[in-house]
Amino acid sequence: MSADLDFPRWSAAHLGQVESALDRWVLAGAPAGLGEAMRYAVLDGGKRLRPLLVMAAAEAVGGDLQAGLRAACAVELIHAYSLVHDDMPCMDNDVLRRGKPTVHVRFGEAQALLAGDALQALAFELLTPPATEMPDRIQASLCRLLARAAGHDGMAGGQAIDLASVGHALGEDELRQMHRLKTGALLRCSVMLGAACAEPTDAARQALARYGDAIGLAFQVVDDILDVTADSATLGKTAGKDAAQDKPTYVSLMGLDRSRAYAAALFDEAVSALAASGLPDTRALRALATMVIQRAH
Repeated sequence: MSADLDFPRWSAAHLGQVESALDRWVLAGAPAGLGEAMRYAVLDGGKRLRPLLVMAAAEAVGGDLQAGLRAACAVELIHAYSLVHDDMPCMDNDVLRRGKPTVHVRFGEAQALLAGDALQALAFELLTPPATEMPDRIQASLCRLLARAAGHDGMAGGQAIDLASVGHALGEDELRQMHRLKTGALLRCSVMLGAACAEPTDAARQALARYGDAIGLAFQVVDDILDVTADSATLGKTAGKDAAQDKPTYVSLMGLDRSRAYAAALFDEAVSALAASGLPDTRALRALATMVIQRAH
């Protein structure tokens, strides 16, 4: 992390913007208690890594920061909806998320399903304000990026592979592909959403994509490490769940030491990509990469 960047201050300022915007846009007044369930799923919890990646990338390319804020909130809504659905009994059947009961435990399965659906729809509503607030071409670019990252060629496809892989041995390449889709696609998308708030050079865009790929995979490697090294109170979710469900992970495949070394190598890839971007200030993006890796120690 660069000594010239006051990252805690930078992070706090952007987190404040994101929290305020989410509080404003996720309305409590949706019918029949739906708004309460939506707000419970989104507000006052989580690291907000994806919104911070959006804002850092938007700043790095000199993009429209109001578009960046909408994109930051949209990607967090997609992430939150995915957690609501993933935690349900038909999927991972978890009872703890972000240090509190999961949405289906608190509100029931039907309301949790609807809350996830509504959060997904709201994400794209945020990306399509009047053209006076955001040019149509940027709206279209942001919607395309987010839809692809969330769908069959991204997060949903990765979750399908994950569910189909329980109890099955996966090779390293198969595990990497699953996590590139399930977790990595939305993290990579967060970076590219920020980049789409301006018109960077092809070289810068490609470098940011490589950075996003590395960070997306590193996050999952670290998540697998924490699942066996941290307790539930630290994680804010049930520890040891992957091993209990016989899910393939980097730790089960590579062991703890090799997994940590792999995470460190992915961090180096991310930093190298930033250096090749030609962008004048990527300190926040580097700091976020450091934050991802430091979770494993």
